Amino acid sequence: MIKPRPFLVAIVGGSGSGKSWLAERLEKSFAGRAARLSLDDFYRDRSRLPPARRAKINFDNPAAIDWLCFRSVLVNLSKGKSARLPEYDFTSHSRKARWRTLQPKQVVIVDGLWLLRSPALRRLFDQTIFLDCCEATRLSRRLARDLKTRGRTERSVREQFQTTVQPMHAKFVQSQRKWADIVIEENFSPQQVTEIGDGIQKLADPKRPFRGR
Repeated sequence: MIKPRPFLVAIVGGSGSGKSWLAERLEKSFAGRAARLSLDDFYRDRSRLPPARRAKINFDNPAAIDWLCFRSVLVNLSKGKSARLPEYDFTSHSRKARWRTLQPKQVVIVDGLWLLRSPALRRLFDQTIFLDCCEATRLSRRLARDLKTRGRTERSVREQFQTTVQPMHAKFVQSQRKWADIVIEENFSPQQVTEIGDGIQKLADPKRPFRGR
């Protein structure tokens, strides 16, 4: 018996726009019927570079991503095949030694900064969502995240945001809004999450009702 093709969902937006939060909420809402991955784990391995050089890399440019690896993973998942995913350590700017295997499920949720820039990648997604969030909110969220989980200082976070994050957002991220099926403004409500999940469920499998949480 041929397995049905997974329903691929792309969640795109600037750094701090809420991509991971939304992806996590949707994954939990599908109660074991959704798999999730993040473009963040596909940053190129920089372990061979001295730490000082790693810190100077522009990680807010799409060129920082291992796109060949990412596309291979996405293609396998779109065909209902399992895929091996790298894991990235943002503290050391290097790829971890361990990889994990992701099994495709009814819905596969992918979040990332630049998922819609490539026409070839856009064609692989069945639903595309863009989170439109103002600069001030994204900076405050980035500060909270990086100070807590990525070993950064407030000064370094603010400096990076102004020198690379925001300029690269204007150049590479914001323009993807026009390719999204759904655009969500910041501070979206739990009800909107439920509505999005309900819409995905109806498209992925009309016979099985979605129950948001």
